Amino acid sequence: MLRAIKLLHTAVWAMLVAVIIAIPVLAWQNRFVWVAILTAVMLVEVAVLAVNGMRCPLTDLAARFTDDRRANFDIYLPLWLAANNKRIFGSVFVAGLVVAAVRWLGR
Repeated sequence: MLRAIKLLHTAVWAMLVAVIIAIPVLAWQNRFVWVAILTAVMLVEVAVLAVNGMRCPLTDLAARFTDDRRANFDIYLPLWLAANNKRIFGSVFVAGLVVAAVRWLGR
């Protein structure tokens, strides 16, 4: 079961990273409706994390199946990336929003 949770968690993570990367790319292409939609997707993810004490609900589910508590016990990521995931991709998300705002205001 732990493997299935880790696979699902990794797939969801990859999708959300794709969303984060797509935001500035779409802003650069002046596709602001898509920027707004993807920003809303990310804000839902942020709300889920906030409600769950800044932890993914899949982390809590995975914890039921192992005593391991390394940063990557619940996801197939290198330890350094799992440990710094929110910091790295939160910064990229905010930077993407800045790019989007600058592009939108400069139209």
